[in-house]
Amino acid sequence: MSFLEYNVKTAPSGWRKILHLNWALVLLLVAVACLGFLMLYSVAGGSMRPWVEPQMQRFALGLVLMLIVAMVPIWLWRNLSGVAFGMSILLLLYVEFFGDVRMGAQRWIDLGFMRLQPSELTKITLVMVLAAYYDWLDLNKISRPLHVLIPLAIIAVPTYLTLRQPDLGTALLLLMGGGAVMFLAGVHWAYFVGVIAAGVGAVSAVFASRGTPWQLLQDYQYRRIDTFLDPSQDPLGAGYHITQSQIALGSGGWTGRGFMEGTQSRLNFLPEKHTDFIFTTLAEEFGFVGAASLLTLYILILAFCIYTAIASRDRFASLLVMGIAVAFFLYFAVNMAMVMGLAPVVGVPLPLVSFGGSAMLVLMVAFGLVQSAHVHRPR
Repeated sequence: MSFLEYNVKTAPSGWRKILHLNWALVLLLVAVACLGFLMLYSVAGGSMRPWVEPQMQRFALGLVLMLIVAMVPIWLWRNLSGVAFGMSILLLLYVEFFGDVRMGAQRWIDLGFMRLQPSELTKITLVMVLAAYYDWLDLNKISRPLHVLIPLAIIAVPTYLTLRQPDLGTALLLLMGGGAVMFLAGVHWAYFVGVIAAGVGAVSAVFASRGTPWQLLQDYQYRRIDTFLDPSQDPLGAGYHITQSQIALGSGGWTGRGFMEGTQSRLNFLPEKHTDFIFTTLAEEFGFVGAASLLTLYILILAFCIYTAIASRDRFASLLVMGIAVAFFLYFAVNMAMVMGLAPVVGVPLPLVSFGGSAMLVLMVAFGLVQSAHVHRPR
């Protein structure tokens, strides 16, 4: 009997699937989301509007979506991975021509009740299609040049379309997430050494192109790099965001100023306090203890994902769950590094905490895939 036949015949059905959910993971997600609601309530000045109520509604919808996705057998998601990736590419192309423009970027599709950012969806569908590709590919062919070029092309298409929006932060996450799946699948390390060398060359080219007709980045992106290297050059201009963020982080101390007592956010010194920089609000009001508590919750979520990946005997499920775990790690690691001044400001939200619809719903769907792998693994 093949693995697929075994999986279909032994998979739980009906209410048993709900019982087999990883409820510890669900509780961790709820805990992180509730911490986000608390922070959004604080930055709104003690009001449920305009951020808390929509965020709670989106999280509730996300929980429903996670449950629906979890009930679908993991082998069906493998079969649909190509369709899902193709749809995300079509949405990126739609954004290219008809997308909603905000703050100089064309990244969203206006659905009326929310704005959908297709690049967020692509982070997950890219992992899905790469996991399906390596599940199909013979193990002895993984490091052959032709079979390395195919996933590189798959990664390059959404990365290029995302860069054109422009959205450097998401493009970098797509590159790193796709590369992580290739590494986990067993691609030879020499390829990654070559990529690192090419990356060093690309960074050199980016700096060399500044101020030339063939400039590779937008002016505001160069300003972000300058700000990262030395925020004090322009503390009231390009360096304002990171300067205020560092002040907020430092003023929190060990235990923080207290709930709704953060001066940087309450007095509107802190920019984007409800989205990209919400971690600094948490650190200012609850200090090192609060920040470390959130980080602990994130690490526990990662641990449950890794456990699911290791426990699965299906190659697609293992690669998919590990890829989602890497994508989730990149979300919060890049955001935290960004607001602490350890990485350039690239506009990456804090998962399940920052205000936003697309990132929230996509992450909940991703955890639904993790739950599907957990529920439908052979027992």
